[in-house]
Parts: sequence; structure tokens; C-alpha cells
Amino acid sequence: MRHLGIKEIEEIIPHRHPFLLVDYIEDYEPGEYAVGYKCVSFREEFFQGHFPQEPVMPGVLTVEALAQTGAVAILSKEENKGKIAYFGGIQKCRFKGKVVPGDKVRLETRIIRQKGPLGVGEAVASVDGKVVVSAELTFVVGQNND
Repeated sequence: MRHLGIKEIEEIIPHRHPFLLVDYIEDYEPGEYAVGYKCVSFREEFFQGHFPQEPVMPGVLTVEALAQTGAVAILSKEENKGKIAYFGGIQKCRFKGKVVPGDKVRLETRIIRQKGPLGVGEAVASVDGKVVVSAELTFVVGQNND
């Protein structure tokens, strides 16, 4: 198993706080898959408005966390180092449960197809073994114009 902490994740993907939504990577294989975690705290900025009476992590942010996990897998390939993975599409997305403060969200994205700069990842987010989001995520690998 290959582990990555926050500093190693920041060396692979360009996201930063408050938009870096992966706290650590438990295991990954470059170009194939990554399994990461988001530890959801009540102090997350989005809970101030979503929703004040019943804090729920926005589903689109859970999808983004899955995409960032997939980006770790695809951008850790030697030929993609220093590049960026952009969203190309979201298919078959289903929201099956809520993510709330205190949850430890397991994020798994497996790359199922890739041709040139385009690819597709099969992504599943779960809490305590229960699927909360599943989706097929399309990405495009491009240059980082820093």
C-alpha cells in the first residue's frame, strides 16, 4: 500500500485549502486507482450556509473530492507529473446518502478507460461502508499554465 499525506497530495494536484477536499490517500496505483479520505469537520466553511439548521456537505463537493482522488491516480503517472486534470463530464451520478459533520468519507476512484489526454473514472464515496455518492467521472489531462 502506498500512503500520501497532505503535503504529498499537494505535490501531485494543484488544489489548496479551502478547496482541497482530500485529507490523505490510503492507497493508490499511478494511472489505475486511488483510495482517499475526507474527514468532515463541523468547521468546514460550507456548513455556514448548507444548511445552518441541518449541516450537510454539498453533494457536488463530494463529487469534487472523488475527482481530486482520481486526479491523484492519473497525475501520479510519470508522464502526467506537473499537469492538471480538468473535469470533462459527470455521468451516472447518484446521491444515496448525506455527509454530515463527524463523517470520515472514503473516496475511491478507479480509472476504467484512458485514451490520450481523455479518461474515465468509476468513483464511489462511502461512509461507514454505506455508499453516499457514485458517479462516472470524465477527465482531460492538460498543461498547468503557472
